Amino acid sequence: MKKEQVVNCQFSVWYPIFKKHSIKSVILPLPQNVIDYLLDDGTLVVSGSDHNTQQTDINNTDLNAEEDIQWSDDDTTTTVTAPEFPEFTSKVLEAINALGGRVFPKLNWSAPRDANWIALNSSLQCDSLSDIFLLFKSSDFITHDLTQPFVQCSDQDSPDPVINYELVLRKWSELIPGGEYRCFVKENKLIAISQRDYTQYYPHVLKQEEQICQAVQEFFSQHIQYNFLDEDFVFDVYRDSQGKVWLIDLNPFGEVTDSLLFSWEELMSGGEIAQQQDGPAFRCTTSEVTVQPSPCLSYRIPRDFVDLSRGEDAYKLIDFLKLKKSQQEESEEEEEEEEESAPQ
Repeated sequence: MKKEQVVNCQFSVWYPIFKKHSIKSVILPLPQNVIDYLLDDGTLVVSGSDHNTQQTDINNTDLNAEEDIQWSDDDTTTTVTAPEFPEFTSKVLEAINALGGRVFPKLNWSAPRDANWIALNSSLQCDSLSDIFLLFKSSDFITHDLTQPFVQCSDQDSPDPVINYELVLRKWSELIPGGEYRCFVKENKLIAISQRDYTQYYPHVLKQEEQICQAVQEFFSQHIQYNFLDEDFVFDVYRDSQGKVWLIDLNPFGEVTDSLLFSWEELMSGGEIAQQQDGPAFRCTTSEVTVQPSPCLSYRIPRDFVDLSRGEDAYKLIDFLKLKKSQQEESEEEEEEEEESAPQ
């Protein structure tokens, strides 16, 4: 996999070529100050100025009845405030409205699929810039796009191409995971098709294998083959309930892209898969016995941690502060006891 192949798989490169066969999208240049914010390792603070949020009513009497919490009035205490990007926010909201009010966000290559756990709806559906920032700031996939897009390329000795980062907003569509497939192309030949959501068993996929393969092959030969900039690449498609196939994404042909139910060794070797003459190899999860947990589960943290970090549960925050205060008092008592028992 060469750096040029990675560059060619940027959304803004392939989308104009296949626009009429894909989901309606808007591409916005990502300002440097927004990139800096996304890469900032500091406290996650998301601006809510672009979002109509409902205020949570808290009974002050009940709170006053709780044990007093000593807040530090140290002059060195830093107040963290949400950054504001008024011009960029305006463009994003305009794009979201143009796409029907709900969007699926991504950068040049990746979507924050590893961060959907942090969203209130556990989804990548966004209707504001604050929703997008929350997902992007929590995603390792997004950080990879911004910092190491060429890390697995074979031509490491060549200079990295200059990347103009972009925010991609795609019209939100309710896609059924069982309708998504990943397709592997080598030397402009479709050699393999894998069920995209391989962790789940979908009976209809196994029953309709022949129809699915035929629909994907026809779509590839009519719209994709020889039209892309590279001869080796990976593309994702969605087959809807009417049997129509839509292009969802394009990815580099290499280990940076998940090979799902295949291995990169067999895809690259030119062995049994590449030598098939009667069409691409097709693989899907064949029974519930082989169902696996989602790979993105490893990126999750306990929900209580999320509530605390976002200040969404005032009582959890109070309990947490009381616990910290109790631990501090216990530590101080232990130190005093040690001092008293120490030989004079």
